[in-house]
Amino acid sequence: MPDTQIAAPPPPGIWTFIAADCAGFGIFFAVFMSERMNNPVLFDKSARLLDLRLGLTNTLILISSSWLVAMALSAADAGRVRKAKLLMMGGLAVGSCFAVLKMTEYAHKFAAGITPTTNDFFSFYFILTGVHFLHYLIGLVVLIAMILALHRQGNGASERIPWLEAGGIYWHMVDLLWLFLFPMLYLLPLR
Repeated sequence: MPDTQIAAPPPPGIWTFIAADCAGFGIFFAVFMSERMNNPVLFDKSARLLDLRLGLTNTLILISSSWLVAMALSAADAGRVRKAKLLMMGGLAVGSCFAVLKMTEYAHKFAAGITPTTNDFFSFYFILTGVHFLHYLIGLVVLIAMILALHRQGNGASERIPWLEAGGIYWHMVDLLWLFLFPMLYLLPLR
């Protein structure tokens, strides 16, 4: 097992991007909560129309995928490129299930006549989950790029991949944002 590292510290710009992106979501969250306080009955009634099982399953999918990516980064840092690549592919495969469930959930909502124009809650629901879904899709592309970069390294290579850690941080941000969205949207009516 090589003692060299291939994962480098993330470029400082990733932290600026993450902070700005989270601040943007924070503004969305604050506006959502403000609107919820102005119309709690509508928001509670609407939230009950969401499928808690799908939301919880998607939460578990993203947490599992992030764990696999973290393990991949740890393996890459230890110079275990083959293991890192396999773990990263596992993270991608598990993470891909999120899209299947989210698209299923959207299809069920549209089939039931629920759209972004149904009411204020569903406007927020589709905007917040839609923007998160865009971040998620970008994250899948980042994971694929990370897998390809690891593949090019070969086993035991010592060349550093400076953005590998940044890609992992981005994927964890996608997970973190969902960890705020899930309770805010799906657990809203639970008291």
